[in-house]
Amino acid sequence: MEDRVEDKVMEAKHTFSRLGWCYVAGTFLMNGVQIWGAPFLTQQHPEWMTDTNILLVISSLITYGLTMPLIYLLAKNMPATKPERRAFKFSQFFVTFLMCYALIFVSNIVGNVITFAVGLMKGSQVNNKLIGYVTSGNASVMLIVMVLLAPIVEELIFRKVLVDRTLKYGQGMAIALSGIMFGLFHGNMNQFAYAVVLGAFFAFIYINTGNIKITIALHMIVNFMGSVVAGALLKGIHYDEMLAAAERDPEEVVLLMEKYAVGWVMYGVYAVLVLAIVIAGIVLLIVNRRKFVLQPGEVQIPENQRLQTLLLNPGMLFFCLLWIGAILYQLFA
Repeated sequence: MEDRVEDKVMEAKHTFSRLGWCYVAGTFLMNGVQIWGAPFLTQQHPEWMTDTNILLVISSLITYGLTMPLIYLLAKNMPATKPERRAFKFSQFFVTFLMCYALIFVSNIVGNVITFAVGLMKGSQVNNKLIGYVTSGNASVMLIVMVLLAPIVEELIFRKVLVDRTLKYGQGMAIALSGIMFGLFHGNMNQFAYAVVLGAFFAFIYINTGNIKITIALHMIVNFMGSVVAGALLKGIHYDEMLAAAERDPEEVVLLMEKYAVGWVMYGVYAVLVLAIVIAGIVLLIVNRRKFVLQPGEVQIPENQRLQTLLLNPGMLFFCLLWIGAILYQLFA
């Protein structure tokens, strides 16, 4: 009996390790193309390196056109178990969105607190490239990349590929894997904190609906609000100009707020709407907390061996160390 349990644990470790190596290969491809391609672009098209929109398009082509297709090709032949398909009403979708946004909001605060604290310790602000994309990016580019392309590809790679291949070991392990790998792959603390929570929540929804289109739709709405809408509002209050003024003289900020009063009114209305969504989402999470039940898999891993089975294998360990290193570099560089 003990030998059978040990065999199951070893089989699971092999599966998780193999998946880890698939994503490590994608990581090397992505970083390799960026490292070798940057000097070439700098020499041939130096103006591209200062254009936020071009950089976002190039980065997206590398990530979604090369990296993630490679991951899919490497992992597609692994044995998969698809979740059972269940009906999902619009009312359920709406409630799920409210809970989802509440989780993002709260976990994002945690990430911001960590980056702010690190910034205070090292005496300089932690670099957050996402803010630059949101405030400087073209709305059409953001819509195509962040709202259409990213949710489709990321949900297929970080939900469907991972969950389908690990669900047999239990919902908890599949959800944890999806959340951890999705969070780490963002490569920065600003996004890691909420991406790991969002990834786990989306994995739970996919497992309980069997429909990846639902998490893609949720992901699209979240990204739309966080990139296109937020970008338009930040541009409306001239965020970059306000930030520069705050560093020079706080009194300038007041003058700029008066100058861009319409933008600030719209920003305020949006803030109230977001707050209402977050409060409703938190209430719904509390009310529905007993529904978040995780079912065991057909192959049961002993509870005291689940963490080491999931993470303490060569592929996953190497993947985690790579991306933890990237996050630490972003925090302290």
